[in-house]
Amino acid sequence: MPPMKKLLMIPAAMLLGTAAAAPKISAQSIIVNPAQPDLSVSVRVDKDTTGNANPTYRVGENIRISTSVNRDAYVYLFNVDATGEVTQILPNRLGGENFVKANTTAVFPAPDATFTFTVGNDTGLNKVLALASLTPLNLDQLSSFKTQQDQFATVNARGQQQLAQALSIVVNPLPQNSWVSDTAFFNVTARTPITTGGLFVGTNVPDATVFLNGQRLGSADSTFSNIRPGTYPVRVQAPGFADYNTSVTIQAGSTTNLNVDFQAVAVVTPAPQSSTPVLDLFRNLLGAALGVPLQDPARSAYDQKVRDLQGQGYRLQQTRNVAGGYEGLFVKGATTATVTVTLGSNRTVNVQVTENTVYRY
Repeated sequence: MPPMKKLLMIPAAMLLGTAAAAPKISAQSIIVNPAQPDLSVSVRVDKDTTGNANPTYRVGENIRISTSVNRDAYVYLFNVDATGEVTQILPNRLGGENFVKANTTAVFPAPDATFTFTVGNDTGLNKVLALASLTPLNLDQLSSFKTQQDQFATVNARGQQQLAQALSIVVNPLPQNSWVSDTAFFNVTARTPITTGGLFVGTNVPDATVFLNGQRLGSADSTFSNIRPGTYPVRVQAPGFADYNTSVTIQAGSTTNLNVDFQAVAVVTPAPQSSTPVLDLFRNLLGAALGVPLQDPARSAYDQKVRDLQGQGYRLQQTRNVAGGYEGLFVKGATTATVTVTLGSNRTVNVQVTENTVYRY
């Protein structure tokens, strides 16, 4: 359902009081019956069941208003927000009967209502006015539904003083013991800005662990919250797989998604070293030519290249199967190297090495 415009800031109020003469307006009330009627009404907001406090709501927060009477009566609710704008909350076109039975409490919106009251954007003191009458009131000169689409009536008065004057005209023809009012107050404050973000890490394998900026976050396939905005290195570890390393950017108020697809890693078991590594390679290739290979020629060539690069100080990060062979990722300081070994035509083995180095200036 649509939000309740200012209604949601639903303030308004009325304080039962006594006076010797005409109704009077004060900072703590909107309209006061000059007599002490035997009819009583109370209005409350859901954060203050006593009616003695000024609870605080944040912009966008839901609010409920409750009212009760000691006799069967018609109850009218009005909102006066911090800027003085007045909205008629009850009756409205969204639902909610304004006839309240004696010694019962009516809640607006009701628990089964299909709409909510949401606190509006104007911060400051709000007042909710409840006016109870033993007979229905004619509010045509005070409020009206401007269009067929309006869910709440527009009140012509602005501010509590004009509202009090307008309501005085409505109730003055009635006996003083047939109407009464009450007021509830609450403050509206700005929504606290969201200063942290979240990170979701999903994987295709079980038992993976997530590290952010060197700190262990926990198991993968989880959402981690309350992370300060920024760009961080991420490492995901899983048993039997090479670590997955990347970086993520965390933004306030949102969750960054990272999906890690671990690839099966072939365990590289270097062949025993011989006095002549090149001869070792040709032995395997010769075995393949004779139909009794000691090892797959592409694997043999790949293993040899792994040993060569490891001898140069490179560290093997990952090995994976590719079409017709193998591919490995190596790291040495700021340099990364990729080795691709595949079988070619006419009993050939293709070995391709690409290298990338990042220099700082």
